[in-house]
Amino acid sequence: MRSWVMDSTTTSAGGPAFYTVPEAARVLRVTPATLYRAIRDDAFPAVRIRTRYVIPASAVDRLAAQAAESGGCVDVAAMAAQRRTAREIARMGGGASW
Repeated sequence: MRSWVMDSTTTSAGGPAFYTVPEAARVLRVTPATLYRAIRDDAFPAVRIRTRYVIPASAVDRLAAQAAESGGCVDVAAMAAQRRTAREIARMGGGASW
């Protein structure tokens, strides 16, 4: 019996923990090709497992919540640019301090 193994296919609320790209695209009302492009451009959060991508359901939920809270448009590309800039700053500042 494998009761110690966590079931990652559903969350405690009963929804999926991850979406496939076509599933997430359907939820977001975009084409899968648009979502794949955003993932490759590092403009949308995804988990890569070998040659396959999955989208954390929490990322889709968070985007919807941000749009609802702000009452405006959530620009995922701008969020990704901020994330890349922060990562680059951390990389530059993380070196040896001679």
